[in-house]
Amino acid sequence: MCGITGWVSFDRDLTTETRALDAMTETMAYRGPDDRGTWSEGPAALGHRRLAIIDLPGGRQPMSVRTPDGSVAMVYSGEAYNFTELRRQLADRGHEFTTDSDTEVVLHGYLEWGDTVAERLNGMYAFAVWDGRHDKLVMIRDRMGIKPFYMYPTPDGVLFGSEPKAILANPLVRPRVGLDGLRELFTMVKTPGSAVWEGMREVEPGTVVTVDRSGLHTRVYWRLETRPHPDDRDTTVATVRELLDDIVRRQLVADVPRCTLLSGGLDSSAMTALAARQLAAQGEKVRSFAVDFVGQTDNFVADELRGTPDTPFVHDVARLARTDHQDIVLDSGSLADPAVRERVIRARDLPTGFGDMDASLLLLFRAVRDQSTVALSGESADEVFGGYLQFFDEQARNADTFPWLVQFARHFGDDADVLRADLAKSLDLESYISESYRSALTGIRRLDGESDFEYRMRRMSYLHLTRFVRILLDRKDRTSMAVGLEVRVPFCDHRLVEYVYNAPWALKSFDGREKTLLREAAKDVLPRSVYDRVKSPYPSTQDPEYGRALQVQVKDLLARPDHRVFDIVDREKVNRAAHRTGLSTQAARRGLERTLDLAHWLDLYTPELTLA
Repeated sequence: MCGITGWVSFDRDLTTETRALDAMTETMAYRGPDDRGTWSEGPAALGHRRLAIIDLPGGRQPMSVRTPDGSVAMVYSGEAYNFTELRRQLADRGHEFTTDSDTEVVLHGYLEWGDTVAERLNGMYAFAVWDGRHDKLVMIRDRMGIKPFYMYPTPDGVLFGSEPKAILANPLVRPRVGLDGLRELFTMVKTPGSAVWEGMREVEPGTVVTVDRSGLHTRVYWRLETRPHPDDRDTTVATVRELLDDIVRRQLVADVPRCTLLSGGLDSSAMTALAARQLAAQGEKVRSFAVDFVGQTDNFVADELRGTPDTPFVHDVARLARTDHQDIVLDSGSLADPAVRERVIRARDLPTGFGDMDASLLLLFRAVRDQSTVALSGESADEVFGGYLQFFDEQARNADTFPWLVQFARHFGDDADVLRADLAKSLDLESYISESYRSALTGIRRLDGESDFEYRMRRMSYLHLTRFVRILLDRKDRTSMAVGLEVRVPFCDHRLVEYVYNAPWALKSFDGREKTLLREAAKDVLPRSVYDRVKSPYPSTQDPEYGRALQVQVKDLLARPDHRVFDIVDREKVNRAAHRTGLSTQAARRGLERTLDLAHWLDLYTPELTLA
């Protein structure tokens, strides 16, 4: 796993722009703490920071090959889990390899197949190839958008990077955010291609972007397609299990210490148990980690969203799977530390608003990184198998909007509650969400003969897999890479996603419960307690001390009436939140979290904002 960046400028010689390239590359230092490298030739310059995972001495980048017609150079982030098979195919075609890295396989794959190498890859990846034979840059992103990839078109080329901060480090770019960028910040819609920063865009998942002297060209090589599902229940369950066994086997490959992130939910428990079984056959133990909060298990208060604390279920899995387990127990002082909030915002380049869930994720990853470099996560199983409450909520099922927004309004409060009235009117978030929703529906095809109910559930699955999951994947990648930890997401394997997406809801929930296919596919490796457990989201602290610490910080901010944050948030609303009692829930703390995130972001990035 790594950080990549680069610059193509057809009107200049970039070998003279080492200072700018170095500045862009160094913003990726925490993504790649093990090594750095740059490469430039004529109109192209590439930068790389490396987190060594496979072939520690041999996978240095940028990696280049000289051909009779010109140089071909690549910077690559991610993992190709099928690189050993591709290596054999390429060797049979006459390619010679000098390393054991997947990077070299991908580079030679490009030399052999051009940008159609993307269709052959199984994994998570974002990479850019400068093809000097044809004076073009080719940028490719994985199918699900697991690895981030941003670009900034210029009049004579393009800037790119794993994260916006790499692009913002170039002197050609000014940090500006317009009304549409602010709309993205205050909604949970994840408009494809949007990067919030003006002039910047994401390379979209499943897409190849080519930049040459004629401009920028886009080719979609993968999208979520509707297909008939001919398999019966038993065959479907068996196929899911076969896929999971193969996926976990592939994603356990690494030349560094690996572990699993265990929450005690169905997703991470199944993944951990399968990994433990596979490694036990090799005489190894899985190392597992879970996050917890001081006093949370003993003092837990159930609500509609979270009915049980995680820790007892975590320990049941750890005992049955015989993992080498460790709880990472956090206190409210650590969660509320402004330095931790600042680290989260630097990692994300944006004010995220997830509050203690972001802080605890960063602190968990930091503790895990002290002992492991690669972690497997249960992320995305809820989107793939239908695990969220909204899949079973009639109001959300029938809503003429993104279904998760119904649940978010109910449990987390409204993101826009603290906005100034004049800004809220300019943003018109309701219209923005409605337009985004209509646009999102255009990619869904209905099967012939599909019932209204099945089609409604297909739409819900599609929206989660093409919009919502990208929010969480970005959060997971950016937060983990902020401490140099590679997190792999087995449930995002495109083969599994395609297969389960096309299974009808009658199969996905044949017993009326969430994630039935996954539960049945892994039942032989799960403790009964986890098999029977109802979905519980990522944990949040219930300690009122955390909320009181936020109030102290917000009161300090209110003592600075000239702070730019009050151009965005309503000072009186924030003042009321700072004096409210009963702050043990996320919804009660929402306005405080959002205000503090915005204030830190404005201080760190000093963006130019368009507010009208």
